Amino acid sequence: MMKRIPEASINRLNLYLRTLKELAKNGEGVTVSSKQLAEELGINSHQVRKDLSYFGRFGQRGIGYRAKDLVSDINEILGLNKKWKICLCGLGNLGSALISYKGFRKEGLNVVAAFEKDKEKIGRKINGIEVFSVDKIKTVIKEKNIEIGIIAVPAESAQWVANQLTAAGVKAILNFAPIKLPFSKEKVKIRNVDLSIELVNLTQFLANISKKS
Repeated sequence: MMKRIPEASINRLNLYLRTLKELAKNGEGVTVSSKQLAEELGINSHQVRKDLSYFGRFGQRGIGYRAKDLVSDINEILGLNKKWKICLCGLGNLGSALISYKGFRKEGLNVVAAFEKDKEKIGRKINGIEVFSVDKIKTVIKEKNIEIGIIAVPAESAQWVANQLTAAGVKAILNFAPIKLPFSKEKVKIRNVDLSIELVNLTQFLANISKKS
């Protein structure tokens, strides 16, 4: 049975990766200790070692981790050592911002198609990405071997779009629509990102600080 890895540990791997990439710029043989990584991220060194231990043994005792090697190892763990094909569903304000984001490609995440129901947008190319009708979701995904779908449509359309993506063979979905989409873990991995809830979490945090001060 596969060992269950805490989601928080996987999230921190991405933070370690960003820090290591910066440190690796200082030279070919740069080494970094768990203490250094921890201090950069405001956590303790035991947490760094524990997170990495889920995936194997890295570095040398008393020496630390060779930054360049650990970058390569984490890239492989996170699946960033290959190119992923992504589609974006919905080109409203959020979808338009996402399709213009250049950071995806740097991480090997390539948006290769967008889907819309607005006839004025269908057939256009945005940042070199062709916009198709939502009716073409199944066909285009299969033709282009798309593996990940991003949903940025209104809440009332999200489930239908998710059903189309799943039927076409997409195995992972990032959902920005303000509705939680239920799927069995065996069928598709889905992440629901509700921006309003994230902002409310921040306002609650700030409200508590105000009460204490």
